[in-house]
Amino acid sequence: MILNSAHWGAFRLASKNGRIERIVPFEADPAPSDLLEGIVEAFDHPTRIRRPAIRKGWLDHGVASDTTKRGAEPFVEVGWDEALDLAAKALHDVKSTAGNQAIFGGSYGWSSAGRFHHAKTQVKRFLNCFGGCVEQVNNYSFGAGMVLLPHIVGDNKFLYGPTTQWSEIAKHTEIMLAFGGLPNRNTQIESGGCGEHIQRRWVDVLSDAGRRIVNISPLRDDVSGKSEWMPIHPGSDTALILALCHTLLVEDICDRAFMASHCEGFPQFEAYLRSGRGGAAFDAHWAAGICGADADAVRRLARDLVRCRSFIALNWSMQRSDFGEQPFWAAIALACMTGQVGLPGGGVGFGYGSMNGTGNSVPRFKTPLLPAGKSAINLSIPVARISDLLLKPGEELDYNGEKILLPEIQLVYWAGGNPYHHHQDLNRLVHAWQKPRTVIVHETHWTATARRADIVFPATTTIERNDLGASSSDRFLIAMKKCIEPYAEARDDFRIFSDLASRLGFGQEYTEGRTEMEWLEYLYEDARVQSASRGIVVPDFSAFWQGEYLEFPPNEEPFNALAAYRADPAANKLGTPSGRIEIFSQRIADFGYNDCPGHPVWRPAREWRGAPLSDRYPLHLITNQPATRLHGQMDAVGISRKSKIRQREPIRINPAEAERRGMRDGDIVRVFNDRGACLAGLIVSDAVMDGVAQMATGAWFDPVHAGEIGSMDAHGNPNILTHDIGTSALSQGPSAQSCLVEIEPYNAPLPPITVHMPPPMVARNAE
Repeated sequence: MILNSAHWGAFRLASKNGRIERIVPFEADPAPSDLLEGIVEAFDHPTRIRRPAIRKGWLDHGVASDTTKRGAEPFVEVGWDEALDLAAKALHDVKSTAGNQAIFGGSYGWSSAGRFHHAKTQVKRFLNCFGGCVEQVNNYSFGAGMVLLPHIVGDNKFLYGPTTQWSEIAKHTEIMLAFGGLPNRNTQIESGGCGEHIQRRWVDVLSDAGRRIVNISPLRDDVSGKSEWMPIHPGSDTALILALCHTLLVEDICDRAFMASHCEGFPQFEAYLRSGRGGAAFDAHWAAGICGADADAVRRLARDLVRCRSFIALNWSMQRSDFGEQPFWAAIALACMTGQVGLPGGGVGFGYGSMNGTGNSVPRFKTPLLPAGKSAINLSIPVARISDLLLKPGEELDYNGEKILLPEIQLVYWAGGNPYHHHQDLNRLVHAWQKPRTVIVHETHWTATARRADIVFPATTTIERNDLGASSSDRFLIAMKKCIEPYAEARDDFRIFSDLASRLGFGQEYTEGRTEMEWLEYLYEDARVQSASRGIVVPDFSAFWQGEYLEFPPNEEPFNALAAYRADPAANKLGTPSGRIEIFSQRIADFGYNDCPGHPVWRPAREWRGAPLSDRYPLHLITNQPATRLHGQMDAVGISRKSKIRQREPIRINPAEAERRGMRDGDIVRVFNDRGACLAGLIVSDAVMDGVAQMATGAWFDPVHAGEIGSMDAHGNPNILTHDIGTSALSQGPSAQSCLVEIEPYNAPLPPITVHMPPPMVARNAE
C-alpha cells in the first residue's frame, strides 16, 4: 500500500485498475481520524470535475457576459488547449488595459497537505511571475490575533509556534482555564498534515492526573475528557476575563513585581479596571450579569488562578467575533497579573483545541517550502475583506495603522479553498462575486465557488500526485507518493500554471526548468541543508523517498514559550517597542481606533444577547468547525453525509428552547435573520446553553434559487446568516461568532439538495 497524507492525517492506500480498493490509517498514528474513510468516495464522486468547463454565457460573450448568471447558468466542457488559451487571453487583456492591480489572486490554504502542490503558494508564484496581483494577508482562523499579538508580545510565536508544550502543561499545570474548550473535532486536522494525533492523549493525561480543566464555553462537550463546565453567554469572554483581573487587583493578589519588571502600561489598565465603566469597576458582580456566571464563582476562580499553577488557553474561535482582539489581549493581561507567565506549566497560550499540532513537541526541522516570489504592486487586503474589495473600489479601508485604497478588480483567479465556506454573509458575497468580468477557478469538485466561475480547470487531489507532507507542528515528514492516476482529465496546479506561463511568456521563470520530482528533490535538499545548521541530520532525498517517511524524536526538555523572557527580560527583549509585554500599547493607541484602543477593553458585540436585535432574534448562533469534515471538504461523502438529517446540516439547541418553539429532535427547521435563511435538521441537546444555537460550518452552499440574491439555502450553510463586518479597524478579521438568529419549524415540502450533483452541462451551441 502506498503512503500519502492529508490535513486529517497520513494513510496508506491501495488501488487497482483506476479504482481505490482500500485505505488504512498510518500505522504510527495513535488516534487516526474517521475523516479518512471519505477519501475513497470523494475520488470519483459525481461532483468531481472531469474536464475544463466554461460558463455558457462567458463562452458566448466573453467579458461582456451577464455576470449575474454566475451560479445559475450551465457550463460547456472544452478541451484543455482552448481553456488555457481563453484564460491566458483574459489575463493578458486585463494586464494590458487595467494593470495587475485589477487582478485578485485568491486562495485559502487547506488545498493540499503537500508543500509543493500547495495551491495558495502556486497561484501566488504564478501571478507574481506575471507581475503581481492584489493578494490576501492573515487568515480566517486567527486573523485578529495574528495582527494583535506582534504589538503585544512582539511576534506570532504564540500562534505559529513553538508554543508551550503539552508535556510541560501535563507535568506542572494544576488548573487549565480553557476558553472555548479543547474540542477533539478541531484536532483531527493539521495544516500540512500529521503523522500522529496527540491532543486526545494529553487531555486524558491531565484528567487521569487529577488536573483541573475548566471548560468556559456555551457548549458542555467542548472538552471531551473530565472537566468542569462554566457556561457563559457567547461574546462575553472579555467581560469574564476583566472581572477575573479586577478580583486579583482589589484583593491585592496580583503579582505587581512581575508587572513592573516585565510589562508595559499596567497603570493605564489598572485605572480602567477600577473605574473605566463610567466611573464604576469591571467587577465580578457586573460580569455575572453579562456572562450568566455566578459572581462568587468568578471570584473563587480568580483566587485559584493565583493559588495554583495555572495555564490560560484560548481557542482561536474566541477572536472570530466582534472586537475579537479583546479576549486575546485581556487573557495576556490576566496571565501577567497572576505572575505565572514563563513559569513551568504557567502562563497563556492560544490554539489549544484548535488544531492538532498546537503544543506538540517538535524538533525544529526546516519545513520544505516552495518560494512564491513577491508581487510587483505590493497590495494586499485582509483575507476576510473580499466582498469589500469587490464592492467598494476607490474607497479606503483602515487596517493596522494604515489606509488601503481598494482598486477595481476585473479578474479573480482562485486556486485552492472555497470562499463560500469561509466567508461571511454569503448573499453579500454572491453580489460581490458578480462584479469582476472574469473568474477563473481551479477545483477538484463542483463546489459553490466552481459553480460561480467563468473558466474552471479540473485539479488533482493529493492521492493523484507526488509531494512532501510536512507541518512545523508535527514530528513526521511524509513522502506523499502518487497512489492512483488522475481522475478523468484532472491536472495538478503546477502543470496548469506551467502551461499558462508558457503561453504568457514566462514559463522558464515559473518552472525554473524543473519537473515535479525535480522540485521535490530541490525543496527537500534545501530543507536538509538548513536543518543541518540546526543540528538535525536527515538522509538525502533518494534515501528519504525510498524509506517513505522521517520520524523526528520529541524534544527532550519541555518548552515554555516565555521562559527565557521571564528569566532575563533585558537579555531576551520582545519585539515590541518597549521590548516588554505591552498591556498598554502606545502604538495601537496612536492609531486612534475607537473599536480597538490602547489596552484591553470591554466592547459589547454588535450582535449578542444584550443587543436590541435580540428581541427579534433571541438565539446566539455559534458556528464552529465540524467534527465530520475539514471545513467544507468531504461534505458530500463519508461521515459528513451520514451526519445529515434528511440531507440537511444539523443544528443543536437546548431542550427548553425547543419546547418554547414546539420543536422536536429530528425536525427540519428554518434558521433566519435579516441577512438570510437556511434549512437545518434539529438536534435537541442539554450540552448547549440556553439561548444558544450551535451549527457547524462547511455544508456546501445550495440556494433554492441559484440566480437570486437572498434565496434561502436548502442545505444548511450558516454563513448565509453571519455578518461581514471586520472585528475592528486594527485587524479587520472575521467576526462570524457574533450572530443572532431565530428558528422556526419548516413544514413546507423540502427543496432538493442539488449541490452534491454536478451543474448542468450543455453543448457549445445550445440555447
